[in-house]
Amino acid sequence: MTGTTRRRVATVVLATALTGGLAGCGGVTWTPDAEAVADPSRTRPTSASPAPVTPVLPTSTPTSATPTTAPTPRATPTPRPTSTPRATTTPRATPTPAPSASKRPKPKTAPTPKASQPRTELRLGDRGPEVLALQQRLSALGYWLGEPDGHYGSLTQQAVWALQKTAGISRDGRVGPSTQRALDRGVRPTTRLAGNGIDIDLHRQVLLVVRGGQVKHVLNTSTGGGYEYERKDGSTATARTPKGSFRVYHSVDGRDEGFLGEMWRPRYFKGGYAVHGSPSIPPHPASHGCARLSNAAMNLIWARDYMPMGSTVLVR
Repeated sequence: MTGTTRRRVATVVLATALTGGLAGCGGVTWTPDAEAVADPSRTRPTSASPAPVTPVLPTSTPTSATPTTAPTPRATPTPRPTSTPRATTTPRATPTPAPSASKRPKPKTAPTPKASQPRTELRLGDRGPEVLALQQRLSALGYWLGEPDGHYGSLTQQAVWALQKTAGISRDGRVGPSTQRALDRGVRPTTRLAGNGIDIDLHRQVLLVVRGGQVKHVLNTSTGGGYEYERKDGSTATARTPKGSFRVYHSVDGRDEGFLGEMWRPRYFKGGYAVHGSPSIPPHPASHGCARLSNAAMNLIWARDYMPMGSTVLVR
C-alpha cells in the first residue's frame, strides 16, 4: 500500500470515530463527502461550524471513541412500609344521661296526715265534732238551739248571741276565746219570777222561759230600742217595748197582720204588743216594740204551751 493510500484510509477511520463520538455527546452531526475524504482540509459542517478540532492520530490500532460516562443511577428509594391499618375501634355506647333531679319522677308516697288541731274559733257554717260539743254545752246551760247535730246553723248562732248577751261580751255570733271562757264558767242568767212565766230582759235583750222560778230556756230576742219608725198610715212613732208585768190575753196560731207589722203565731200581752216569731232576729234592738223570736223558738213555745192564756209576761 502506498503512502497516499494509507493516509486516506487513516483519514476515513478518524472521521468515522469522530462522528460517532460527537453523536454520543449530543454534538452537531455531519457527514463527510467525497471531497472531504479525499482532502480533510475541505470538510464542512452541515450546520453552524464549530471551532476547528485538531484530530489526534492514533499511534496504534484505532479504538472506538470513549463511551459517554453513564450517569450514576440514583439509589432506588426503599419504599416505606405501609403503615399497619389500625384496628377499627368499636364505638363506645353512648351512656344514657341520668335524668336530672328536676325531671326524675318522684316516688309516690302516701301523704302524711296532718295532726288534727283544735279550732281557735267556731262560726256560722262550721261542721264537725267541735260544733257538736259546743251545741251540747249550750243546751246544758239552757241556751236553746233545737237538737244538736254538729252543724253551726242559724239556731246555734241565736244561742251563741244569747250567751254573749248574758255574759256582757261582744255579740259577734262566733265562739272565740272570750265566748269559750263564758261557756267554761257556765254563765247563766237569773230571773225575778217565782213561778211560771216569761221574763224579758230589755237591757240584755234575752227572753227567759221560767218554770217553777228556774230558768228553763234562754232565747235571743230583739225588742224596741227607742228609735222612730213609720207606721202603715204614714204617721211616725217611737219603737219602745212597754215595761211591767202583764198577762197573755190573745193569741193567733199562724200569721197575723197587726198595726206594727206581720207576726208569726203571736201571743199578745198588752194592746198590739206581743211575743212573736220573725225571720229576722239580730243581736240588737230592731223591732217596733214587740219581742221578736225566731220562728223555730216561737213554735217551741206553742208546742210546749209555755205562754198559755192568762200566763205572766214580765218586761224589765
